[in-house]
Amino acid sequence: MRIARRSTVEELLTALPEEGTTGLSLEDGARIAVVGGGPAGSFFSYFLLDIAEAVDLPVTVDIFEPRHFTHSGPAGCNHCGGIISESLVQVLAAEGIRLPRSVVQRGIESYVVHMDEGSVRIESPVHEQRIASVFRGNGPRGGGDMPWDSFDGYLLGMAADRGARLERRLVSGLDWVDGLPQLRHPGEEGSTYDLVALAVGVNSNLPHLVRGSEPESTTRTTRTYICEFQADQQTIRETLGSSMHVFLSDIPRLEFAALIPKGEYVTLVVLGDDIDQPLISAFLASPGVRRCMPEHAIPTVCNCAPLINIRGPRRPYADRLVLVGDCGVTRLYKDGIGAAYRTAKAAAETVVFHGVSAEAFEHNYWPACKAIERDNAIGKFMFGFTRTFKVLGFWRRGVLRMTIREQRKERSRRMSAVLWNLFTGSASYREILMNTLHPAFVAGMLWNLALGIRPGGNGRRKTGGMNAQGRAGQAVG
Repeated sequence: MRIARRSTVEELLTALPEEGTTGLSLEDGARIAVVGGGPAGSFFSYFLLDIAEAVDLPVTVDIFEPRHFTHSGPAGCNHCGGIISESLVQVLAAEGIRLPRSVVQRGIESYVVHMDEGSVRIESPVHEQRIASVFRGNGPRGGGDMPWDSFDGYLLGMAADRGARLERRLVSGLDWVDGLPQLRHPGEEGSTYDLVALAVGVNSNLPHLVRGSEPESTTRTTRTYICEFQADQQTIRETLGSSMHVFLSDIPRLEFAALIPKGEYVTLVVLGDDIDQPLISAFLASPGVRRCMPEHAIPTVCNCAPLINIRGPRRPYADRLVLVGDCGVTRLYKDGIGAAYRTAKAAAETVVFHGVSAEAFEHNYWPACKAIERDNAIGKFMFGFTRTFKVLGFWRRGVLRMTIREQRKERSRRMSAVLWNLFTGSASYREILMNTLHPAFVAGMLWNLALGIRPGGNGRRKTGGMNAQGRAGQAVG
C-alpha cells in the first residue's frame, strides 16, 4: 500500500503513524540506503558498518551521491566555508579517522578580529587548539586538477573502504510500499530498503520532491554567501598569514563575515539578513576589508548563496527513516561538520542497538538532537545580544580594548577565549555564556566599557604583530 507523495521530507514524517511500531530492528542481510554522501552520510555509513561488524550483524549500505568530490566547481561543491576545529580533529583521531596532510589546506593558528575601531589578533587560548581550512570538494570552478584532496571525498572514500557501496544515481523521491521506504530514481524502478537515512542537507531538491506536510515540522533556514578569491600564495601568506580574518562591522543586515586562506585561494563567507549584492558590495568596500584583502585578488566564477539550517524539524525520524546532518539538526552558524559527526554516530548506534522504529529513535537518537537544539537556543540569545550592542561604538571599543590587553598577557584571557570559541565552535554556546557570566569577565568588561565611553580616552595605534597579518589595521590602545 502506497502513501501519497509529499512536498517536504518533514511532511513525509508527519504522514506516517504517530505511534512508532515497536520491535522494528535490523536483521541479518538488512539493506540500508543513505541518501547523501557528505560528512553526515559518510559518518553514518562508517559508524553503522563498524558497529554492525562488532556485533556480528551483516548489513548492506548503499550511499547515493551523484556528485564527484574530485571535480572542481559545483560538481564537487558542498556549499561550505570549510573550517574544522582542532577539537573535532582530535575527536576523529580518537575514532581512528585521521585527516591526511593533503586534505588540510592551511593550519589556522589565530583569528584576526576587525571592527570599525581597529583590529586585534587572537592567539589560541590553549596553544594546542588550532583549526584547519579545507576544501569540501576539489576547489573552485575553473581551478582544474588541484594538488589537494577533497575533505568530503576523503570521508566518502573512508566509508567505502569500510564496506559501503557508492551509487552514483540521483534519488528523485521517496515512497512507502508495504511499510518499507522505497527510493525513486529518474527513469528507473524504485529500490526498497529496511532503513533510509537522509543526509541531503537543506539545499537539495529531494525535500521538494516528497509531498505533504504540516508547517510546524519544517526546517527553518537562512541564506549565506560564499565566494572564492584567487591570488598568488605568497601574497596571501603576506597579507592573511595563518589567520582567519573575522569582521564585526556596523553594516546594516551584516551578522558575520570571514576571510579564510586556502592555498592560492581565499574563501569569503558572509552571514546576514536578506543578503544581496548591495550588502556584499558595502562589505567589500569597507576600510577593514580593503586593508587586509590580498592585493590584486580577483573573485572567481565560483560563488553561491546556499541555505543553512537555523532550526531543525521537531521530529527528524520515523519508522525506518532518520534525518542526519543539516537536514535534521545542526549547530547554529558553527561547527556543522561536528554536528554531522555527533548526530550520525548517535543515529548509527540507535539503529544497531535499539532498532529502526520511531520509538527507538525518539528514546535514543532524539536526545542527542535536543541537546544541540537547546544549545542553539542559547546561541540565538547570544547573537541577538551581540547584534543589539554591535551598533554602539563604545561597546565595540570596550571589547577591542579588553581583547588587546589580554593578548599582551599570558593569563586571564577571558574575552579572547569567548571570541575564539564563538568563532571556532570549539565550545558549546552554554559554556561560552557561562564564561561571560564569570565575575572576573564582567568586571573586566565593565571597566573597558567605561574607558570606551570616556571622551578622548581612546588613542589609536598599530597593534604589535599586525603587519605580519597584512595591514590588518589599527586598534584601540
